[in-house]
Amino acid sequence: MSRTLVIKTGGGKAINVDAVVADVAQLWNDGQRMVLVHGGAETTNEVAEALGHPPQFVTSESGYESRRTDRKTLEIFEMVYCGQLNKMWVEKLQTAGVNAVGLSGLDGRIFEGRRKDKLRVRVNGKRLVLRDDWTGTVEKVNTDLLNLLLDAGYLPVLTPPASSDKGEAINVDGDRAAAMLAAAFDAEVLAILSNVPGLMREFPDESTLIPSIPAAKVNDFMEFAQGRMKKKVMGAAEAVEAGVGKVIFGDGRLETPLQSALNGGGTHIE
Repeated sequence: MSRTLVIKTGGGKAINVDAVVADVAQLWNDGQRMVLVHGGAETTNEVAEALGHPPQFVTSESGYESRRTDRKTLEIFEMVYCGQLNKMWVEKLQTAGVNAVGLSGLDGRIFEGRRKDKLRVRVNGKRLVLRDDWTGTVEKVNTDLLNLLLDAGYLPVLTPPASSDKGEAINVDGDRAAAMLAAAFDAEVLAILSNVPGLMREFPDESTLIPSIPAAKVNDFMEFAQGRMKKKVMGAAEAVEAGVGKVIFGDGRLETPLQSALNGGGTHIE
């Protein structure tokens, strides 16, 4: 039995979804055990705007930007991630011959962590404490449930939200959730596909792609991460520290995005 491959794909519209599905189907049919985690921030933002509850983003005291998740935002998030996008991935995989099962991290407490009772942020240089916040960080992964599905021949397709330790739905970062998942499975590879070729020294100049990073020095490269890439680098650092063999930042826009990443494309951390 091959070690489990964990794939995290972004939700941006630049992602070549059909190409990702084709690559997954080929590997699956070759006997590769896999779990797919997907995002969907771009579509969520559009739906939130249309529903009159536009997205808000806040910057933590440590300098990381995240979505402000009040209860209404959480409900929109669940509608898009767990409904529209999760079933889109499942449908495409099913038509490609992969018996996929779509679940959120809330189902069976696949992803579990503590809900933050308050969020400390900076707004225009001022420190604020936000309450009515429904976010957290994944601390546990229910591998028993996922192995039941994998052993029975199903491909789990996962998405946030996660479950709090009290059973509440909480918004969690998908890249860091995938990192915890990869660590829990002792995965050989965590492949993170997004709408850029990998980590760049001078974003957005794609010619400045960093092809490889020693695992022991991944935090030294945080300075090159811009925007969402900061959470990806943070997740990569957590994954390799927990024993994941390799983390790849791959280009999800390509005709063979996953195959290209596994064959040396993108940024490899190992």
